[in-house]
Amino acid sequence: MTDGGHGGSEFTAVERFIDDRAHRLLARAPNSTPWKALVEFLVFGLKQAWACIFGAAMLAILFATRLWYPEGAWLARNDFVTIAAVVVQVLMVALRLETLRELRVIILFHLVGTGMELFKTSVGSWVYEGPGVLHLFGVPLYSGFMYAAVGSYMVRVFRLFDLRFDRYPPRWLTALLAVLIYANFFTHHYVWDFRWVLVAAVILVFGASVMHFRVFRLRLRMPLVVAFLLVALFIWIAENVATWSNAWAYPNQVDGWQPVSITKLVSWFLLMIISVVLVTWVYKPRPLETGGVVAGGSGPVPTPGPAVEPTG
Repeated sequence: MTDGGHGGSEFTAVERFIDDRAHRLLARAPNSTPWKALVEFLVFGLKQAWACIFGAAMLAILFATRLWYPEGAWLARNDFVTIAAVVVQVLMVALRLETLRELRVIILFHLVGTGMELFKTSVGSWVYEGPGVLHLFGVPLYSGFMYAAVGSYMVRVFRLFDLRFDRYPPRWLTALLAVLIYANFFTHHYVWDFRWVLVAAVILVFGASVMHFRVFRLRLRMPLVVAFLLVALFIWIAENVATWSNAWAYPNQVDGWQPVSITKLVSWFLLMIISVVLVTWVYKPRPLETGGVVAGGSGPVPTPGPAVEPTG
């Protein structure tokens, strides 16, 4: 959970604790290549696990209530999940496991996601089963928290991995693309589905962009489009867990669960663009400072600054 000693002011209390422990461990560690590689791998796993903490909590709640929530309980399962999600969110802020700046982005995701849920359920794209009071036009209010989980992951990744970018496209252009993608999620029910045109546009706009991320001592790089695809794949896997837990069901799952179609990856890939745009309008994308070594490249190691530059 460390960034090599830089950007510590961006850490939460838990992250500072893990950062300190990692440095103490390395101070006693042998100076060998296999050990360094192991540390990088373990820190990467810790950072990813911490970035997923809100989403993991949501999946755990859905999974546990799917297996053990009592039938006929006075409180409907959907309402229990909503209340549990609110409690988790409040605890994360109260215990300073999440910053207020991150909460602002998460609320944006919540609103954008709830709007999509209300429309998609009205046209039969998926359904929510079970009774409950904490619903909005038949949509359980916990649905917005699932989008918020994506937002929580995105803002944490920006900070924890000290993300920097080469050739990041103008933000106004990415915002325009995100608006078109969001609109297509609604309009494709009535007019031609532009998703493949939008996928091509994403590749055109972001194709030259490279993401640089710091694990512990190494700064690695990856084409940004590949990063979008990997995160979309991860969300698709989580979606399979969520639908098995009966959080919602697609039409072909109503009579019995089956894996979510792999074609949903396209939808999640496009949703990633909306997610990135929402985050980058709060955390401005920053270029990699010159004079550094990137793993797989050459030259001296860059001196990283704060992980992200707030824009408001």
